[in-house]
Amino acid sequence: MSTAQPDDHATPDALLHARTGTEVDPEDVVLAAGRDVTPENLEWARRKIEAEGAAALDKLLP
Repeated sequence: MSTAQPDDHATPDALLHARTGTEVDPEDVVLAAGRDVTPENLEWARRKIEAEGAAALDKLLP
């Protein structure tokens, strides 16, 4: 027997937004990935942003 209410449902991922409309910063991507802010990780984040655009950050956040 389910205890879920009619309006009790998960929000689809496509409707969830992590950003506020601002530019994605490499440091934000590094921190969202749980990595230390190092020159190597910042370069990784720059490449990720270049390849994926703003979605690079969205993909890392729940």
